[in-house]
Amino acid sequence: MIRDLDVLVAVARGKGPARIAVAAGHDPDVIEAMKTAREMNLAEGYFVGDSARITKMAADAGFSIGSENIHHEPDDAAAARIAIGRVREGKANLLMKGKIATSKLVKAVLDRDAGLRKGLISQVIVFQVPGFNRLMLMTDAAINIAPTLEQKADIVRNAITVAQAIGIEKPNVALLTALEFVNPEMPATVDAASLAMMNRRGQISGGYLEGPIALDVPLSQFAAERKGIESPLTGKTDIFICPDIEAANILYRSILYFAGGESGGVVIGAKVPLILLSRAETPETKIRSIAIAMMVAAAGQ
Repeated sequence: MIRDLDVLVAVARGKGPARIAVAAGHDPDVIEAMKTAREMNLAEGYFVGDSARITKMAADAGFSIGSENIHHEPDDAAAARIAIGRVREGKANLLMKGKIATSKLVKAVLDRDAGLRKGLISQVIVFQVPGFNRLMLMTDAAINIAPTLEQKADIVRNAITVAQAIGIEKPNVALLTALEFVNPEMPATVDAASLAMMNRRGQISGGYLEGPIALDVPLSQFAAERKGIESPLTGKTDIFICPDIEAANILYRSILYFAGGESGGVVIGAKVPLILLSRAETPETKIRSIAIAMMVAAAGQ
């Protein structure tokens, strides 16, 4: 099992270099990340966007991009379609977001005729925090705002897929809510109980699901004992499923800024993994995200 993000990147390097199509590639942060990825022999990029700006940004970064790896298309929506076409033609095996709104790129990905639509897409974050000798995952902090029960089932399946791709064969999955009991006035608890039952009946496979469950029980034996809860998840949780995008985003930022965690993320559910990163993400996070996408692609998601 891979227990460290640096080890994960090293393993991914052995599967590379990946071929990444970058939509709206005139983004200095993405260009810097792709420069590092090439130096590590992790990935090579094909940049679709404003060619003059791409060339200038690359020169400023000391990064040489050949003209054969740049496609001039200054319109973001058109650039997304061209980058996706590159993937559909088999000339790239990953798609990366450049200086384009996430919503605009997702719209192009989900186009029924010219996109990469496959199933429900969701973001999965792989993270590590001090004091825990393992990698953990959480979802979905970026794509699905208020998922239905059916969408939550797919979000869980996507997270299990990523966990298995990084070597967690049968992940323990915590279905997070504010408490451990079903309360009809709190729909998230009802959904969590339904998802756990779907797991018992084989409708969701590949991991062990438990919920509704509050965040302290999976993390603290003390909390579990005081609440009188016996759970195989306590101290052994691999995946944390949040009830909505707000809870997930708050948890993710807390991991980074309160707990000093490190992370990488991938969006899956399309025909290839997607690398959709915020400009606030560190260069290291971008490299880890490329590596995670490569691991998922290599596992045949």
